[in-house]
Amino acid sequence: MSRGTALLTGALALVSFDLPRAVAATCESLASLSLPEATITSAQTVAAGEFTPPAGRGGRGGGPNFKDLPAFCRVQATLKPTSDSDIKAEVWLPASGWNGKFQGVATGGGGAGAAIQGAINIAALAASLRAGYATASTDGGHEGGTLAFALDHPEKVAAWGYRATHEMTVKARAIVAAFYGNPVSHAYWNGCAAGGRQGLMEAQRYPMDYDGIVVGAAANYWTHLQSWSLWVYEATHKDEASYIPPAKYPLIHKAAVEACDARDGVKDGVMEDPTRCKFDPKVIECKPGQDTSTCLTAGQVEAARKIYSPLTNPRTKAELFPGLEPGSELGWAGLADGDEPPLYLRETFKYLVFKDPAWDYKMHPVEFDRDVALADKLDNGTANAVDPDLKEFFARGGKLIHYHGWSDPLIAPGDAVNYYKKVTEKLGAAKTKESMRLYMVPGMLHCRGGEGTDNFDLESVIEDWVEKGKAPEQIIASRVTNGKVERTRPLCPYPQVAVYKGSGSTDEAANFACRVQSDKVQ
Repeated sequence: MSRGTALLTGALALVSFDLPRAVAATCESLASLSLPEATITSAQTVAAGEFTPPAGRGGRGGGPNFKDLPAFCRVQATLKPTSDSDIKAEVWLPASGWNGKFQGVATGGGGAGAAIQGAINIAALAASLRAGYATASTDGGHEGGTLAFALDHPEKVAAWGYRATHEMTVKARAIVAAFYGNPVSHAYWNGCAAGGRQGLMEAQRYPMDYDGIVVGAAANYWTHLQSWSLWVYEATHKDEASYIPPAKYPLIHKAAVEACDARDGVKDGVMEDPTRCKFDPKVIECKPGQDTSTCLTAGQVEAARKIYSPLTNPRTKAELFPGLEPGSELGWAGLADGDEPPLYLRETFKYLVFKDPAWDYKMHPVEFDRDVALADKLDNGTANAVDPDLKEFFARGGKLIHYHGWSDPLIAPGDAVNYYKKVTEKLGAAKTKESMRLYMVPGMLHCRGGEGTDNFDLESVIEDWVEKGKAPEQIIASRVTNGKVERTRPLCPYPQVAVYKGSGSTDEAANFACRVQSDKVQ
């Protein structure tokens, strides 16, 4: 589908669903609501505190954490935009206190399922409902944390890649209008990782769907991300000598922090901009013949160097995906450890690239020249949300906030910087600044966590930008431990970084200013 066709389709869909506004529907009456290529399978009122999540979809630790939910109307639907579609979606509508807005949230799933999707995101729906939004999530057009559905089902692959999110959004907005008797005033997207990819895909393919989009640690360069993930795994599994025991990750982390922490002017255990750090793990190399918990062997040093290095095409030497940054070491187990590479990586090559359920990475190794090119060709924009031309999204007033932790161990943060630079190159610095911001979060791991200030509110920031024209400059973030705020720090729009003013507590954001630093530490 061309960009122009997608824009027209989205606009017509919203117009065609311009339902009567005079009288709002009851929740149960929505079961008979007629929507194109969709069937509402259930519409039920859920009393305050009475929501029971589906089996296996409870709160952290497996226990329920939904007793604080207000009363809401829960709508379940099956969307069939093609004959081979089977997209499940849920729309949650506050029974009272609706803020007049809609928030789309990412497909859910735990573990590998979070990456290749396959479940309604109950936790994200609950969070949006608590904040007063009408909200919706989809299963991506399939169930379970596997890509096995992809064989001989191109329409299901399209649903997983981009179509399910769009169809959910259009149908959900129609359901919201029918229930409240009024259309949404503004529509927002909020998602991280796979949800970040979905959000960028919406801005690129369907610029009319959302007014404001917040994406974090976006897995948007899917084919290159999975190729790079394999590169990281192979770095520590090349042979027995290259394996780095997870018990040594803190050792490498400590050495990296000691080498570069103070180079931003503040010694606080966090690197403001790790790209300025030229840490070489060789500084903790063992003496010949030695292998203890306090040093790295020569093979382990080489493996760590590879993890910090970008994946390049072995023939052209072109960079395919950036490497991890110093400060990410405590999370290396996610890619570098284990008996096999991550499931979503293996299934990407097995079902999407080689289309062979019997494929095994050991028997048929991936070639980072030919096979990555093949993956790109076959994907053709289905899962790769890398188009930098956001002109139509920006032109209709859309705003985009992208954030990524500098210490992310699962998706190299340089990928977010690369995408921002490509948008700037395509549309110009001035146009990009009018509608897009990138915030790189020092010390933050994947989406949250880590040693940095990983608590920040982007919902109110994107709303102020969209609804009041208040463009965000710095965002105040905090580090919270056991419910207590230990530190606040400004998050600065890239390429600015937080620079200490020279006086006052380094744990208080007011003592920092956002500035561009052009010099590079060698």
